[in-house]
Amino acid sequence: MSQQQAPVRSTRRNLSRADRLRTVTAAGALVVLPLTAACGGGDDTGGAGGGKAAPSVTAAPAAGVVAPAKVEVIAGLTGCKAKIRIDADELRQGLCHTEKADYLITTFPEERFKETWLEEARVYGGKYLVGTRWVVSVKPALLESFRAKLGGTIRELRGIGPKPGGR
Repeated sequence: MSQQQAPVRSTRRNLSRADRLRTVTAAGALVVLPLTAACGGGDDTGGAGGGKAAPSVTAAPAAGVVAPAKVEVIAGLTGCKAKIRIDADELRQGLCHTEKADYLITTFPEERFKETWLEEARVYGGKYLVGTRWVVSVKPALLESFRAKLGGTIRELRGIGPKPGGR
């Protein structure tokens, strides 16, 4: 006669899709923090500090190319081979290292995930190159050259708190 064992309960918490999205979004935003802190500059616009992202460039790129939402393709168009750092249902993120800069390429399966990510990244401020279902985080000085290669728009996200060097 065999003894029946009590079922083992898992201590692992099942997260809802929304909880996973928030976790991955927060992690992605935290990855961007060192880049924006090291590369971000002051606000050159002199405008009022609102909380919404304001596009600074809306024209089509000179090359006429709009990158698809795939980390490897975007990386190739910018001249690097990305090292994938995050590969989740809600986003994929790759790190590129070149002589000119280190930068992040983040892609999303749906536009709403990108908008959620940008909203979370808003607290850090900075400028980003934003396309359909993708975001590139690179030094502000390189944004225009990347826009010419990839398309998209340059969006400035207003951080929270006082501006550096301002009162």
